[in-house]
Amino acid sequence: MSEIINIDQSIVVKKIDKKTTNIQIFNNDLLQSIVGEFNKNLKKLEDLSKTKIFFRGNSITIKGENLNVSKVSDAIKFLANKFIKTKSIEENDIKLSLETGNNTNGQNNIHTLGELIKTPRKSVIARSEKQSEYIKALRENDIVIALGPAGTGKSYLAVSVGITLLIEKKVEKVILSRPAVEAGERLGFLPGDMKEKVDPYLRPLYDALYDLFGYEKIQKKIDTGEIEIAPLAFMRGRTLKNSFAILDEAQNATATQIKMFLTRIGENSKIVVNGDPSQIDLLNKSSSGLIKSKKILNRIKEIKTIEFDHKDVIRHPLVSKIIQAYNKTESDD
Repeated sequence: MSEIINIDQSIVVKKIDKKTTNIQIFNNDLLQSIVGEFNKNLKKLEDLSKTKIFFRGNSITIKGENLNVSKVSDAIKFLANKFIKTKSIEENDIKLSLETGNNTNGQNNIHTLGELIKTPRKSVIARSEKQSEYIKALRENDIVIALGPAGTGKSYLAVSVGITLLIEKKVEKVILSRPAVEAGERLGFLPGDMKEKVDPYLRPLYDALYDLFGYEKIQKKIDTGEIEIAPLAFMRGRTLKNSFAILDEAQNATATQIKMFLTRIGENSKIVVNGDPSQIDLLNKSSSGLIKSKKILNRIKEIKTIEFDHKDVIRHPLVSKIIQAYNKTESDD
């Protein structure tokens, strides 16, 4: 793959008239990534923008209403910047490029949106302003509380930042924890050692670890104790030094449990508390401590709270619509 330093090296954009713009791309890797397999990226841009896009050789021609043509032109520049920075263009980037590409003429919006996290297997870039704010908070604040629906990247981004700090030797350990609500925290009754007892409840965090860093590297760090898996109930009495600790699914913890977890923080450590207030599994939903803790700690300026909503969902586009539909039904009730 040939190296591209900036967009100006590889793209020439020429406005033919009000309804036509031509873009020539001179780097083959960049061109193939923007166009997509069997031109699927261009077809999606065409469908979403109500334009006609023609592709031949290294030339992409966009035809349609002036505003729509400009949006697609900026979207292609957005995708080019995304590829230059991360060496990949993913399916979700196509829709994102149209939503954000027009804000900054495509040139700098990757930088504006994106706090970039470089991991051994891939680069992760913020896909919304809220995600960018979250990544910045994870890097700059010792305690971060994140609330929001599934699919907004709360766990994925926290794991990305935590393991990156571990690899850079800025922390000595990453600790992954969550309340084992389904087992009533009575893990002693479950078969297997501690890891086997807790693993089913931490599967989303494992998925993020393996996706970003690979199975063998992660297993090695688990074996050496650099990555520790611990149920929330077992955090009591500890002091976390030189650590990055993540409490996931915190909506299923009480305020007392969250207080206990937060007060484990020691020298050169960071703590992240993530949860979705709409997915409380506790029998008594009012005992959930996530929103209570947010209100209690809101006035402590060193603690950063990030609140995501359906607009920040980065899974299948239907996920955002499903969340909106349920939220509307619940508010109507």
